[in-house]
Amino acid sequence: MAFDLKSIKRGQDIRPPRIFVFGVEGIGKSTFAAGAPSPIFLQTEDGQGSLDVARFPMIESVDQMRQALGTLYTERHDFQTVVLDSADWLETIIANEVEHTHDAKDLAYGKGALKQAEIWRELLGGFNALRNERDMSVILIGHCQIKRFDSPETEPYDRFQPKLQERSNALVREWADAVLFANYRTVVKKSEVGFNKEVARGITTGERLLFTAEKPAYLAKNRYAFPDSLPLSWDAVSNAIAGRVLPADQLAA
Repeated sequence: MAFDLKSIKRGQDIRPPRIFVFGVEGIGKSTFAAGAPSPIFLQTEDGQGSLDVARFPMIESVDQMRQALGTLYTERHDFQTVVLDSADWLETIIANEVEHTHDAKDLAYGKGALKQAEIWRELLGGFNALRNERDMSVILIGHCQIKRFDSPETEPYDRFQPKLQERSNALVREWADAVLFANYRTVVKKSEVGFNKEVARGITTGERLLFTAEKPAYLAKNRYAFPDSLPLSWDAVSNAIAGRVLPADQLAA
């Protein structure tokens, strides 16, 4: 490709989204992904049996993941979205493979994490090929964990983070166009307990949301103009990507 003045392009370059959604258990992350256009699930864990979706057989090795990605890339099909369910179970597969194919001395001093990250980088490249050359949206699903965050500006505090090894976590977050944290809306209710004292309790409204921007309580980001939260549905995310977003107060209504 020639990098001359004629190669310069202007305007938006809209491509299918790469979304990493992680959150609390049982909130409906897989159901969210099942609502995307014509999805095909790459399953590394059980749990999609109640969903009426297309899926490959259970993936139990890195080579099987490579085969699944290669099949979607080379063979003709009508799938429009590829879903990995889940990223942290894939990481377990990657870690086991690295451990069983290398001597312990080759994995010491953080080298094991580097080798895991190399495999992650390769597989994310496969997802990129499906997105860029087959016009497929990509959704990675993950679980969450609560970990201490050492901020350079404040005292350390706990926050929700994806349940991934640190290097892999950074790779996936950098790769994604949107990192969305799925959780229930929580409100704080104060009540009198006597002697002029109040107790604050967190109460969930049952509303399921995707939080789209980083806060002290959780990691999140997006390369779109998302509001701070969206309903946990593919239609809400799709409309937000297209710029059809209701004001935040109407979303909360």
